[in-house]
Amino acid sequence: MSRRIKIELTSKQPDGTWTWRAAGAQQPKGTVADSVVPSGVAVKDIVEADVESDLDGNRVLAIAVPKAKAARTGFLEILPSDKPFEAVTQQLRKKGPRDGDKRRGPRRDKGDGPRGERKDGDKRRDGAEGRSDRPRRPFFETPPELPQRPKAKRIRPLRVNVDAVLAELPEAQRAIAEKVLNGGVPAVRAAVEEQNKKAVAEGREKVPAEGLIQIAENLLPRLRVAEWRDKALAAETIIEEVDLRDLRGIVVSAEQLVALDEATRALVTKMKQALVVRQETETKNWLEDVAAATSVGRVVRALRLSSQPPKAGHPFPAPLAQQLADATVAGLTADAPAERWIALLEAAAFSPVHNKVLPAAAPTVVTEELTKTVVRLSPLMPQIAALFGIAVDPKARAPRPLQQPRGGDKGPRKRAGDLNKAADAKPGARAPKPEAKTDAAPQADVKPEAAPTPVEAAVEAPAEVVAEVAPEAAPEASTEAPAAE
Repeated sequence: MSRRIKIELTSKQPDGTWTWRAAGAQQPKGTVADSVVPSGVAVKDIVEADVESDLDGNRVLAIAVPKAKAARTGFLEILPSDKPFEAVTQQLRKKGPRDGDKRRGPRRDKGDGPRGERKDGDKRRDGAEGRSDRPRRPFFETPPELPQRPKAKRIRPLRVNVDAVLAELPEAQRAIAEKVLNGGVPAVRAAVEEQNKKAVAEGREKVPAEGLIQIAENLLPRLRVAEWRDKALAAETIIEEVDLRDLRGIVVSAEQLVALDEATRALVTKMKQALVVRQETETKNWLEDVAAATSVGRVVRALRLSSQPPKAGHPFPAPLAQQLADATVAGLTADAPAERWIALLEAAAFSPVHNKVLPAAAPTVVTEELTKTVVRLSPLMPQIAALFGIAVDPKARAPRPLQQPRGGDKGPRKRAGDLNKAADAKPGARAPKPEAKTDAAPQADVKPEAAPTPVEAAVEAPAEVVAEVAPEAAPEASTEAPAAE
């Protein structure tokens, strides 16, 4: 499939061909026949061309004739005026009441009576007689804010080592290498199959796929090492602030590399040592943040932090766990509102102290949202379900945390009770069993849409290029063993 880009004609060869390159860049570049170049075009002119890329390189299919700039016409002429210039003046009104303003009533004299007295029959009387019978909400003092730690930086690798490897390859193998970087050897195999289908439909011969697949397998180890080095070098520049997920992924992927040199082995060792240091630092900060949030009264935040350890399986300290459990129980009082119970239970169910939270009594007011929350969290907190008189289904699956709304989303902010739509049961009912049959059908419909089709990932290669590249696969296979896919 061709694409239109702007190219610059750099020179004209004695044989009649022209050399070109992308306007303002060095790549892509190539040659074009004199018959394609329109008349009136000279060297160093920038024109628009239709370029097609395949395994053989880039080919210019057509060049558009540059449009001449039209003369600008239709200007408006500004005619001078004979009138004398007068400056704009303004006059501000003095402060005071406006004349004729009848919206305000007569001013009350000071001797009319005390300010607090009201007429008979006025409902806003002083004292308890005019107050409503609605009970007042319990006073809740907002805990102080805690300083936020700086967010970890994600790595942004550059294509330094990958471009160096591509520069060493022949022109015919670069397209194969780019395909290997995007999808591995299966992407090359799918591209060849798609090209063979088009060749059969057009009555041409099939492309021998064995040679291209062998070249892709030989290039895969070098490309994977170069790609890993780009990520590791990007992480090395921010090694003290890099995100643990990125650093852990670099260390795990290093175990799959083959044919490493001394510099790459030293870089792998450095990444492993940095991962150990970063995990220890993040674990220390994690425990300090949980303890600080618990001490100032931000129990919900402390519970959520305790459920997100930097390293999976790290033990939670027993003294801190007891302190966090006591703070959670202190917030689950009988006179606390249902929204407070929902927020604390949602955060405590997925924390390491979920089995130590046992309030003294159930709340006075039990809403429908609170009952649904207790039913949904009953597999993780059976002691809370027993407190509400709800039986726990032994076959019920453990629930997942609710997805909190993002800060940038538009619309009103929803509470935890509004987000809890999974459990639809009444007090005393069992938790609903998961319906596996009904959920399987939508998932099967979604997965094929997310995966790219072979047609979209295909790269067309002409038969002439394959005939030139395929014989090179045999000597490379004898000197270098193909890497496992």
